[in-house]
Amino acid sequence: MELGFGSAYDAFRQEVREFIKANWPPADGNVKSRENERAFVLAATERGYMHRSIPRIYGGSEQPSDIVKAEIIREELSKARAPSARIPGNSLVVGTLLEWGTEAQKSQFIAATLRADIVWAQGFSEPNAGSDLASLRTKAELSADGSKWIINGQKIWTTGAQNATHMFMLARTEPDAPKHQGISYLLIDIRQPGVTVRPLTQMTRQKEFNEVFFDNAETPADMLVGARGQGWSVTRSTLKNERSGISSMTWSLSMFRDLVKLAKEVERDGKPAIKDPRVREELAAIEGQLLSLTYSTYRATSHDVHERDIGMFQTMPKLYMTDLAGRMAKLARDIVENAFVDMGGERLKWIERFMISLSMSIAGGTSNIQRNIIAERSLGLPRDKTQGAAA
Repeated sequence: MELGFGSAYDAFRQEVREFIKANWPPADGNVKSRENERAFVLAATERGYMHRSIPRIYGGSEQPSDIVKAEIIREELSKARAPSARIPGNSLVVGTLLEWGTEAQKSQFIAATLRADIVWAQGFSEPNAGSDLASLRTKAELSADGSKWIINGQKIWTTGAQNATHMFMLARTEPDAPKHQGISYLLIDIRQPGVTVRPLTQMTRQKEFNEVFFDNAETPADMLVGARGQGWSVTRSTLKNERSGISSMTWSLSMFRDLVKLAKEVERDGKPAIKDPRVREELAAIEGQLLSLTYSTYRATSHDVHERDIGMFQTMPKLYMTDLAGRMAKLARDIVENAFVDMGGERLKWIERFMISLSMSIAGGTSNIQRNIIAERSLGLPRDKTQGAAA
């Protein structure tokens, strides 16, 4: 069995490594500087390593489609802990605009988004509309002269809204239509008096999420993406991009490397935790799961390269990674034992990861919803009438 990509791709991998080594970390050593990250992404885009599928006219590198090269780039960026081009909201809206946006919308927003001059938040979830997103109540009405949308309502769990400049959002524009219809997909500048953003403090003391209130907020009439009342169809493109990003194995591989490092550093009964047979056994089991996911992903990539259907696998990685991340976070908790409650220093990272592993069962589609999708759409099992419809 050949598990490599071949000599041509090996040469490309070396080329990517040399580029990263020459450009990251930055000369001043400040790896957290927004300007340093921006400069790296711009240089990588110029070389064709980022924004590969996006036309140059919109600020991309317009490279021929090559799934293997894209995977190699992701792997090497992760290993070097170099910046990627993925700002969650930005990556979601760009793909959606490429598929559904007008030429004016593409020209106005895509290049500015890739440069991070515009930063997007996702305005989907509401207090009574999470997994059942079609129950949303935020309303958008055209002004009397038809020139703008007037928006009223509330969004919640909006990641990064406190740092965003714009929002892509769902609002009900046809109140009398069935709930999956009558929803429209709008773009709005949230730096206006009619929008209030309130950060939500998490258990980790971070303020990643926000609630956002709209009180007669406005956006031009031509900021409608897709047809009026057909936002549900547009949304499927966004969610497809979201779940694809979440299903990347890169984060789990990085987390596992840090977990092994933690087991070597933390002492229990006078010796490193990794010497404990129970810890070693669990690490081995986790690594086995990771390898299974890794090579299943490579197999799926190979199918994509040869334009073969990958079958039900495409529905599985998100759920699989959610369970795997939780297993790693629980082992970290058990390794550090009582020190886990220390909210400072190196332990803080693992507390955050533990909390994130819990949220992963909700973000991007709850695990129960994902199981319904696998059962009903991939395995062809009958719908459980006691459960809600799969998203």
